[in-house]
Amino acid sequence: MTLHEIAEKQIALGEMRGAPAADPVNVPMIRHWLAAMGDENPRYLKEGVAPPAMAQVWTMGHRGASPVDEVLRALDADGYTGVVATNCEHTYHRDVRVGEVLTPSTRFSSLAGPKRTALGEGYFATWNVTWYAGDEPVVEMLFRVLKFRPPAKKEPRQPYPLKPAINRDTAFFWDGVREGELRIQRCASCGALRHPPGPMCLACHSTDRDHVVASGFGEVYSYVVHHNPPVPGRETPFVVAVVELPEGVRIVGNIVDCPVDAVGIGMSLRVTYRAMDDELILPMWAPRGDVT
Repeated sequence: MTLHEIAEKQIALGEMRGAPAADPVNVPMIRHWLAAMGDENPRYLKEGVAPPAMAQVWTMGHRGASPVDEVLRALDADGYTGVVATNCEHTYHRDVRVGEVLTPSTRFSSLAGPKRTALGEGYFATWNVTWYAGDEPVVEMLFRVLKFRPPAKKEPRQPYPLKPAINRDTAFFWDGVREGELRIQRCASCGALRHPPGPMCLACHSTDRDHVVASGFGEVYSYVVHHNPPVPGRETPFVVAVVELPEGVRIVGNIVDCPVDAVGIGMSLRVTYRAMDDELILPMWAPRGDVT
C-alpha cells in the first residue's frame, strides 16, 4: 500500500474520539500557565476560565486512538524520519471553564508530496484536533508537519597529512581561505605587500600590518612537475607553480583542472579552493580559459 493510499484510508475514518483528560480544567494549572507565559491578565482566575491557548495542555499524553499514527508510522518506515512542525492554527468557540473535562477528537486531513524542501524530500501531513466539553466543541486546531528524509550522512574524510603551519603571522591568510578570499599581507606603515606573510616589513621594518584581498588572478612565473617521491594524500604527477599576482607578489600553489603537459610559463590562472579533508581548504590555481 502506498503512502497516499494509507493516508486516504485514514482520512476515510473521519473524526476519532480520544481519551478524556486525566484532570478537569483547574485553577492551579491555569496559575502555573500564566506564570510561565508571563500573562498578567486577571480575567482568567477572576472568571474561572482557562487561557484559550491552553487547550492542548489538558489532554497531552491522553489523546488515545488517532488516525494520524498509522500515517506517521508509514512515513517513518519509508525513510521519512525527520520531522518539523510548519503550521499550528487555533479556532476558539468559547472559553473553557474550570471544572470541565475536555476530550480530544482527531481527524486526518491530507498528505501532500513528495516535495523537495531545503531539509530534503518530504511529505506535508495535516490533521485537525477538536476539543469537546461534553458534546460541545470548544477549541479546534489545525496542525501540519513536514516529514522529510534526512540526507545521508557523509563519511568523514581521512585527515590530509600535510597541514600548513598556522600562527599569528599566517592566521589571517587561512581565515581568508575559509571565506573564499586570497588575502595578502600589507605593511600598515608604508603599504608594501608581502608574501609569505611575516612579522616585520622588509621595506620599512615596521611591525604594524593589515591585509588586502587579491583579485584572485595570476600567471605562471615558474613551475615543476612532481613525479617522485610519493606525497601522502596526493596522486602524481602534479604541478607546483610559482604564481605571479597582478598585485606584485608571488605565491606557490598547485595547478589543477589542467593536463600536466599543457602548463606553461605565462599561463593565465584563477584561484580556486579545494577541501582536502573536513577541516583544511587549500587555495589552488586553474587555467582561466579552456586548455586541452
